Amino acid sequence: MAATRTATVTWTGTLAEGAGTVSAGSSELFTDLPVSWASRTEEVDGRTSPEELLAAAHASCFAMALSGGLARAGTPPDHVHVSATVTFAQVGEAWTVTRSELDVVGTVPGLDEAGFDAAAQTAKEGCPISRALAGNVEISVHSTVEDAHD
Repeated sequence: MAATRTATVTWTGTLAEGAGTVSAGSSELFTDLPVSWASRTEEVDGRTSPEELLAAAHASCFAMALSGGLARAGTPPDHVHVSATVTFAQVGEAWTVTRSELDVVGTVPGLDEAGFDAAAQTAKEGCPISRALAGNVEISVHSTVEDAHD
């Protein structure tokens, strides 16, 4: 069974001076988020960007892949907190997404730092968003396990 999701954008004006809005079509959880070229390459100024949305997608996908893998291994997490930092840089003449850096902190009873890092590396490889980016974007993950008693 395949799942499809939609989003829409309305753009007005040129690339440099124009602006638009992006909305979630499938869930309708956000509507008319402002987006602009400047929010991608200069100051955010209250607007989002495709790269910020990609970071959100990668962080949430990775968190699910990691949680699922940990549970299948018999060490379900109490919690994981994932941040993703996506880099958008000019490479030659083309603007390109070059990196997605994942940083995960988790509380996983019965799992040490090495085990958590191994699970995080496996999740990095198995996350569908990571697989979509593979071969085009450098992906890294840094993991830290917290003591369940902290």
